[in-house]
Amino acid sequence: MERLIEFLFRPATDRWLILLRVGLGLQITLHSLSLRSDWNYLLSGTVRRIAEHCFGVACRFSAIVAWFFHLCAAKSGGFVSYGMDNFMTIGLFYLMLSPLPDQFSLDWRLRNLRPKHSQLLGFWRRVLQLHLCIIYFFSGLTKCLGSGWWDGSNVWRALIRPPFNVIDAEILVRWKYLFPMAGILICLLEFGYPFFIWSSRTRKIWLFGVCGMHIVIGVTMGMYLFSLVMIVLNVAAFGPGLFRREEKPTVLQPEAAAS
Repeated sequence: MERLIEFLFRPATDRWLILLRVGLGLQITLHSLSLRSDWNYLLSGTVRRIAEHCFGVACRFSAIVAWFFHLCAAKSGGFVSYGMDNFMTIGLFYLMLSPLPDQFSLDWRLRNLRPKHSQLLGFWRRVLQLHLCIIYFFSGLTKCLGSGWWDGSNVWRALIRPPFNVIDAEILVRWKYLFPMAGILICLLEFGYPFFIWSSRTRKIWLFGVCGMHIVIGVTMGMYLFSLVMIVLNVAAFGPGLFRREEKPTVLQPEAAAS
């Protein structure tokens, strides 16, 4: 039990929260702009709130409003929504519950607001890390159980399926021998994610590999928003401390937090 508590509530700085807040702010802004023709009336009143969410004004309230409006938009357009909407909901959910504000927000600098329970920074980051591990593991396991990813046929189907057929079919035929390699690499990256992302020796390789995979998906299939939100979640969860050791966080005692 002590090891479990130490694992879940290990103190952490708010660097991951900064990356998550700014990244999701950019993500939801671009998403709103992409829907402006259909949702102009609904989203016109939320543009200011989304901007405040990006810059860190009224962090908690902005996060709740952004999560609520995105959830309304995603659920009302269920027939046209896809994985990107689900991952945006996940990211905004964690942001809404995390100990805000972070030290780069305007709330911290101008209003002198501080989180009352800074020891929860490590907990919510850990939950996000575990959530991503579960997602990638079962996604990779599902791919490994079928033959379509091993022979590259599923890669071919994904690239020629409208509206994701960004690359001309003639070009795809010329490079068809790379599809089995791409399929196997995707299976290995996703299935091996929870096993190799935790070790400091392999974390860089897996994080760069997964982010590179999402960049390729965005470029070859036009799924830029999906790629962006996945990169934001991965970098926020496992990016801080990757190149430079994080400073030891200050853990507030209950008496100090209450004061």
